[in-house]
Amino acid sequence: MRVDFYQLSRGPVESELPPLARKVLETGQRLLVVSDDAPQLGRIDEGLWAGRDSFLAHGRAGEAHQERQPILLTDRLDPANGAKFAALADGRWRDEALGFERVFLFFDGSTIEDARGIWRSLKDREGLERHYWEQGSAGGWKQIA
Repeated sequence: MRVDFYQLSRGPVESELPPLARKVLETGQRLLVVSDDAPQLGRIDEGLWAGRDSFLAHGRAGEAHQERQPILLTDRLDPANGAKFAALADGRWRDEALGFERVFLFFDGSTIEDARGIWRSLKDREGLERHYWEQGSAGGWKQIA
């Protein structure tokens, strides 16, 4: 399993997640986007509708046809769409994430200390890869660890 830590410094997760979601879909995978913050999920929903390149098909957990959605927005780690990839958009780690093949943990300055603690706590887990990304000055992401 792999955990990617994404440090947000240029923009909020709702503007930075759509390009990553597009890349996930291009690999043939489905994505579960998790946040306990309902307004944040609403902004992510809007960002996926009006992505930089084009609309990304998605839905919300609990709505009709949730199992068909390539991207499912929810407040819990329950992959009703069969997703093996999860994006923790609110910066909060959940141990249930360890059941996914790949997890994207987005965090900003307000949650950086929590992210560092999670990084350290996952260090010695067998079969787990950690990768740390920060936003580059010219756009895009730069892997630093």
